[in-house]
Amino acid sequence: MAVETDWIERLSGESSARDAALADLRELLRAKLRHAFASSGDDFIEDITQDALLKIHSQLDAFEGRSKFTTWALTIAVRVGYTELRRMRWKDVSLEQVTENSASVDAGRVDSQNEPAASAARKQLVEAVHTIIDENLTQKQRDVLQAELAGMPQEEIGRRLGMNRNAIYKLTYDARKKLKKELERRGFSQEDLSTD
Repeated sequence: MAVETDWIERLSGESSARDAALADLRELLRAKLRHAFASSGDDFIEDITQDALLKIHSQLDAFEGRSKFTTWALTIAVRVGYTELRRMRWKDVSLEQVTENSASVDAGRVDSQNEPAASAARKQLVEAVHTIIDENLTQKQRDVLQAELAGMPQEEIGRRLGMNRNAIYKLTYDARKKLKKELERRGFSQEDLSTD
């Protein structure tokens, strides 16, 4: 195994040193990822290990040395794994299904454990949000916001709409801003909008 200080040098070096370093790093990542994703199969571990190695190698110049190289590399590998799990979760769910299900959520889902006045106020807020989403947002803003509220990651929304992450972020930012402004115009206060 490589000593902590020579990972970058070995991974950036001549092909034999680089290949040996990649093999060492692959084994280290594979072992750690088996623990992090214990319920996932060997194929999943192999796939994310390979994807992580590619990402790590392409970002070697981004390593700033503020942590151990292996900690930095493992962090990237775990992110790759979680991204893949999120992608797999949403793989067979269309954007249309997500937005239809989100649009059909009614105010009846408001927590009935609250006292009647609080429950009624919350119901009014939920109804107002649905009305504003339907009447004041563009179709694309509606789709993106509803998909995000349903839990779909922005990367997955962007992939389905053919938009990059920054464009999705801007679209949701503008939609939320418009939603908040319209809620305030309708008399809802900041306290009404905060969740307990």
